[in-house]
Formats: sequence, structure tokens, C-alpha cells
Amino acid sequence: MPTPRESVAHSIEPGSQELVAVLVVDNDIVHARTMGECLSRLGYRVTVVGSGTEGAKKITAETFDVVVTDLMMNDIGGLDILMRAKAACPETEVIVVTGHGTVPSAVSAMQQGAFTYLQKPLDMGHLRTAVEKASEGVRLKRQNIELNRRLDEKFGFEGVVGSSPQMLALIERLKRIAPTDATVLIQGETGTGKELVAQAIHQNSPRKTKPFVALNCAALSENILESELFGHVRGAFTDASSDRVGKFEYANGGTLFLDEVGDMPMPTQIKLLRVLESGDITRVGSNTPVKVNVRILSATNRNLEEAIASGQFRSDLYHRLKVVTIAIPTLQERAADIPLLIEHFVRQFASRHGKTIRGMSAAARAKLAAYAWPGNVRQLRNVIESMVVVDCDGTLDVDDLPLELEPDVAVPLVEAAHVDAPGGITALVGRPLEEIERVFISETLKLTGGNREQAAEMLGIGERTLYRKIKEYQIT
Repeated sequence: MPTPRESVAHSIEPGSQELVAVLVVDNDIVHARTMGECLSRLGYRVTVVGSGTEGAKKITAETFDVVVTDLMMNDIGGLDILMRAKAACPETEVIVVTGHGTVPSAVSAMQQGAFTYLQKPLDMGHLRTAVEKASEGVRLKRQNIELNRRLDEKFGFEGVVGSSPQMLALIERLKRIAPTDATVLIQGETGTGKELVAQAIHQNSPRKTKPFVALNCAALSENILESELFGHVRGAFTDASSDRVGKFEYANGGTLFLDEVGDMPMPTQIKLLRVLESGDITRVGSNTPVKVNVRILSATNRNLEEAIASGQFRSDLYHRLKVVTIAIPTLQERAADIPLLIEHFVRQFASRHGKTIRGMSAAARAKLAAYAWPGNVRQLRNVIESMVVVDCDGTLDVDDLPLELEPDVAVPLVEAAHVDAPGGITALVGRPLEEIERVFISETLKLTGGNREQAAEMLGIGERTLYRKIKEYQIT
């Protein structure tokens, strides 16, 4: 049996709830094991070592959520263990155990990042409480990290799905815009993802830890819109029974996204312009200005220059909103992204609805690729969700398509193909089969953005056959 001062590493198996990895470092190995056994009974995975040197080695080799270390040891002291643990993993919490005569050193340890310190003789109840609080702090930190990771995945540039030249150019532009504080006007048809782009800008800006607040300007009357934007005081109008903070104040320090800004009433446009120029808002019914620091992102599917010409939108406000302009392409303009979007949405909704989806048939892919998508990405998203929900065999097929994509509504594949022959598809009638095959292989490759694997699946042939045809017909 090792002596009390012997440097021995000893792992104690956890109970039924393995919550947190704990390292106990004390060159009084009997005391160290006593602490370890106390914690292991609570379900922690505990590793006990009998010297600072062994503790330093463990910290280098493994990751611990909580480290309990004696302050005064013969070789490497507790302050050194503290610094090594924090350097290896900043989220790790360190509890320092000290004798009565070294309390000032323990206070110094707190200043260097220790979670708390406990005095000898050690009360095991106090130890359990301290480790429980420390481990809860670690869990919260890691939950926040995971939440931020998910937000980055959902709203970061990775969330703007697409590999077409148009989308790659858009993402590159977003990367340059996001770190700045410039106002941005996002233009695009309904359903192209204007709010998603706004969220991506916010999530990749210095304001990402502050609120992102969205308001649809077309959905509200003039009076309600002003109250929503600027807030109101009690008695400002009939139903104003109490003071209310508006979107500007709520978004202070963060980002305010004004959707459909082109439908904003003219009186509200004047007040918005004043806010952009002064940085002050005034609640409805009040005379007291309130200073706000908000980045404005706005979006519209209207041609604002035409609205200015017809007197429906202020020219000065337009130029304040469009310091930077982003134009989002329609789904037809970025048709090469459809296969990628299909895969993205299938994974997303299979997970959300608890369905096992093995894939999608070539016939279903062909119909989705051939459809005109007047509702853009939003419509494609809804169609894929519908298919996932109604599917019963794990393969998304034509029978899972919603009514809007039935044959009498959907655009047939041959009609959707942009055949480069004079007279369109009828010009191929009577031509050699090899020539027709070359045209349809070429057009299918265009639909898939050059993805040969997806093109082969849509055509119902093997990839090797497709490669041979491409070479035979000299398709570039």
C-alpha cells in the first residue's frame, strides 16, 4: 500500500450518474482518497493523484471539469496546478484546499481564477456543495458554448446554403459587411431568405451577443407601427394603460431588422429618418428623447426607386437605408443550389419530426428540379417538410409530393430544359437519338450545377455510364 506522501494516480469509478470529471490533487494520498470517495458516491468520475507533478501530468493528458487541489504541496503547488488547469481548459473550475495559515495565499488563488477555497480540516459537506456549484457553472458555460455553436450553424454564413456562383458571391459580400456597423438594405423576392441573411449579418457582427429584433412594417397600421417602433407612455392613446418599450429600445446595442420597409407609411418614414440622423427616439405621447444605439437592417421586395418616383417613399430615407445593398437571387436564378437545399432540408426536417429518411428517388428529384418555384426557397422548404411528414417508407418519392407539384401543375422536365436548339424541344424531333441524348445529358448537368452523381441519379443511369457519355459526346 502506498505511503501518504507517495505519488500515485487512482481512479474511482462513478456511480449511476456520470456528470462531471473531477481531479483531486493532494500529496496526502489518504486525504485525497477520502475526498475522492466522497465525490464518487455522488456520481462524479473522480481521478485521485498524490502529488502536484502527477496532477500536472493528468491535466495535460485529460480534460477535467473540476480540479480540487491542495494549495501547499512538496513539488508543484496549488497555484501552479490552477494556472495549468486554466491554460489547458478555460472552462475548468478549480477549488483550492488550504490550511488556516495560508488563507492569504488562497485569496491570491481566487484572484487568479480559482472558483473558491476550502479550509482544513475539511468538511466533506462543504466539499460536496462546492463541487456541485462548480460543476453546475461548467455545465452552464458549455451549454452556452453549444448554444452559440448552434446559432452559428443556424444563422451563421453556413446557414446561407448554396454553392452556386451567385450564393458564393453573396456569402463573400456578407463576410465583408457583417463586422461593420453600416445600415444594409436587403432586396429580393418573397421567400428568398431576406430575414435569414439579416440574422447571418447580426450573428457574425460585434453585436451578436445583443438582441436581434425583427418587425414586419407591412403588417401594422400607422399608429400601431409607431408604437411598436418607438414605444408609448401611459395615456398616449385609448388602450395605452401602461408604459411600453418599443423595438428600438428593446434592440439597444443590437440589431433592428425592418422587413418590408417599402410599405412603411410616409409619417413613420419621417420619424425613422430622424432617428437615423440623431440616434434618439421619442415614445408616443412623450416629449423626452431616449438615446439608442441600434444597427438598422431593412428588407423589401419592392422597387424603392419606383416608389420614390411615385411619391410613396422618401428619397433621403432610401439613401440612409442603402449604405450597403444586398440583392438575393431567386431560386430559379440559383437553380444549381436546389440539390444542396434538398439535402439540407431533408436532414433538418427528418431530425425535427423524428423520421428516418434514406434518400429521395430520381423521379422526385427531377420534378423538384423542373418546378418553377414562384415561392422561392421558402416554398421549397415547405414542400420538403411536407414530403418528410407524409412519407411512410423512408424514401421520398413522387407520391409524397404535395398537390402544388402534381403533374398538371408542375412544369414538366422537358419543358423546363433550356434546349439550345432553334425552336426548342420540337427541334429535336426526328434527330438522331445520340444527339437527343447529348442535349438531355447536358441540360441535366446544368440543372445539377455540374454535379455528376446527382445528374446520373436523375437520368437513371450509373455514374460510370454518365462519365463515358460525357467523354463520348465531348460535353463540357
